[in-house]
Amino acid sequence: MSTHDQHGSGRTGTSPRRIRLLAAAGATALLLASGVAAPSASAAEDDKVLTVAVAQSVDSLSPFLAVRLLSTSIHRLTYEYLTNYDPEDNHVVPGLATEWKSSPDKLTWTYTIRSDSKWSDGRQATAEDAAWTFNKMMTDDGAATANGSFVTNFAKVTAPSPTQLVIRLKKPQATMTALDVPIVPRHVWEKVDDLSKFNNDKNFPVVGNGPFVLTDYKPDSYVRLKANKDFWRGAPEFDELVFRYYKDQDAAVAALRKGEVSFVSGSPSLTPAQSASLEDEEDIHVNDAPGRRFYALATNPGARAKDGTKFGDGHPSLLDQRVRHALFMAVDRKAIVDKVFQGHAVEGEGYIPPRFPQYFFEPSADQKLAYDPAEAARLLDEAGYRTNADGERLGKDGKPLNYRVLCHATDPNDKAVGKYLEEWWGELGISITLNCLDNVTDPWLAGEYDLAFDGWSVNPDPDFVLSIHTCDALPATPKDTGATDNFICDQTYDELYARQLAEYDPAKRADLVKQMQSRLYDLGYMNVMAYPNAVEAYRTDQIESITTMPSAAGNIYGQDGYWSWWSAVPADSGDSSGGSSSTGAVIGIAAGAVVLVGLGVLFLVRRRATADDRE
Repeated sequence: MSTHDQHGSGRTGTSPRRIRLLAAAGATALLLASGVAAPSASAAEDDKVLTVAVAQSVDSLSPFLAVRLLSTSIHRLTYEYLTNYDPEDNHVVPGLATEWKSSPDKLTWTYTIRSDSKWSDGRQATAEDAAWTFNKMMTDDGAATANGSFVTNFAKVTAPSPTQLVIRLKKPQATMTALDVPIVPRHVWEKVDDLSKFNNDKNFPVVGNGPFVLTDYKPDSYVRLKANKDFWRGAPEFDELVFRYYKDQDAAVAALRKGEVSFVSGSPSLTPAQSASLEDEEDIHVNDAPGRRFYALATNPGARAKDGTKFGDGHPSLLDQRVRHALFMAVDRKAIVDKVFQGHAVEGEGYIPPRFPQYFFEPSADQKLAYDPAEAARLLDEAGYRTNADGERLGKDGKPLNYRVLCHATDPNDKAVGKYLEEWWGELGISITLNCLDNVTDPWLAGEYDLAFDGWSVNPDPDFVLSIHTCDALPATPKDTGATDNFICDQTYDELYARQLAEYDPAKRADLVKQMQSRLYDLGYMNVMAYPNAVEAYRTDQIESITTMPSAAGNIYGQDGYWSWWSAVPADSGDSSGGSSSTGAVIGIAAGAVVLVGLGVLFLVRRRATADDRE
């Protein structure tokens, strides 16, 4: 669904279900806060504040409901996960758990929970908090909304002691060192009556144990966090972190120039024109690195629910694989990279970007849907969609083909590519109606579209982005919200998904992941057009150094972890580390990495991919 983080966005229980933003129920207006008074809404005069301009709004501040990139990034900052992974090379490192091991049959996993992590209200974080979090997701559909796919295979979760967590599986699961689930304090969250409606956005500060404490929030305006001085890994050097929402990306760039914000990431990246205009600006550094997103065009395969009920109004011609292939063969990916992204991207192939080489898929020569308008026209003719005397391509009902294409009003790339689609598909006799909305979630969930611009941020472990195309991710009924990205349901794909999830051998699992991408490619429901770079900028007179991920050439915003904002050094701090990237801030992380007992292999961490922003 896409993009931005929605499709980051987005809809993204067995599998995590995507949800519309729900108002907090009045009955749940309890105090999810520490016993101490909340900090002042504004920073103290001498506080060092890092302000980040974002183009996406929060969908929910509840870790059980949030799926957007901004929201899940905030939860990375406020709650610990069992594991994390190193910003330099993605290997697994301790989080709330200091070590872990599996039984010989790979069905029982035991985690040692650290004793030096405290909740911001002063209470100790324990294995019981983790066990309660997972058990709640296993037994409460509301709690399973965002991350339910992580626990579908769990048989039993217990906490024999404050420092020991035991998870029993139904069958082997290769992602047990990559459970991307925020662990919440039981003593706070067990008071919530209905987790499906509680957005955690009424009472502050919110109790957490991450590097920052969430202290204030105003919808479509800002999120404010304070440094957690008692964070076990060490306190951040900035006293306060503020995410400020800008609907207009040019306004965000202007705010960076004026020094009103410290950092801007774009929607989801800066445009080529914006980044070029900042390159020679004094005290501004532009970070342009290979990204972790794909940018795609998705077709409506016929929206349906798990109970078999069909809904929505997708164009029936798109149910024909030949039509889908024809449309995609009439898309010039090179032109999109050169003219729209102006070289700040690479041409799309499979579902996983080349930044993750072990999983990157490239179609074979005879499989590749290369740009070929003549072949596209032939396929349409063969499928029975021929042109009339006026050159219009006709549907089976005798009416000219016109496809509705959902696009994000806040993403200039969607509109630019849409103009090319009008030209390229127009040469085939097909017209389009570009439907650019601030909120694409509602028509997407209702299946009321023909095609849509789509995109997800992919994580080192790709399981989540693969799971959103399984039949199990479909909504239970048309009235429910599923975890599905695009209503795809294919038994061959599902069988491959199950096999990769249970495969512990890295090479064999990577091969299965490539087979899954090959299947998606052949089905033709998803046309991955490009892998955009992460293009972002920050003020060097406000930020002296900050960690990119990966450290050699990576992104700052939207990392799989809290490294960027936790490591950021204020420009006036007197720290001599300097540079645009600081790996020195994370010295000692690698030393805590734990080799999996009985497996002899260290898995990359899996973090639930969040889309870029369906709304």
